[in-house]
Amino acid sequence: MTETGVALRPVSEDDLPMLEALTNDPRAAGPFEWHGWHDPHFLRRRWAETGMLAADNGMLMIELGGQRLGFVSWHKTRTGSTSYCWNAGLVLIPEARGHGYGTEAQRLLVRYLFAHTQMNRVEASTEAGNLAEQRSLTKAGFTREGVLRGYGFRDGAWRDHILYSVVRSDLGPDPEHL
Repeated sequence: MTETGVALRPVSEDDLPMLEALTNDPRAAGPFEWHGWHDPHFLRRRWAETGMLAADNGMLMIELGGQRLGFVSWHKTRTGSTSYCWNAGLVLIPEARGHGYGTEAQRLLVRYLFAHTQMNRVEASTEAGNLAEQRSLTKAGFTREGVLRGYGFRDGAWRDHILYSVVRSDLGPDPEHL
């Protein structure tokens, strides 16, 4: 837990209805995370198989004072012929947006991934129009790297994304620095 009280924890079966809403309900997902209807049982199968914690991807719940605020996730991405990094994401319930909880959750996720895996880089991208997430990533210690033109398809159009990253050396000698 942090000064703000935001904490990350493994997904439980009781969390699945919220996760399903945040990924399969346009109102809950919000304008930048709604990508159309999909298999409504995908997350339940994934939870039954791995508990949302696998060697090449994972998901943790974000909570504050016992209240679920959303989730962070990550997956392994190839960066070269023999190298990889983590690609991270975040989705919050509508009521939790705009309070700094996402910033703190992303900071906690980076610390967690660097403490428990050997990856050297965590990257995240967001649509160019998602200014709130761009501010959040910067506040969480990510460095803006550039524009990925025509990178993601959403709502009938290809959208530019902004790429951000954190590397281990950004943390300095004290992993709590970030």
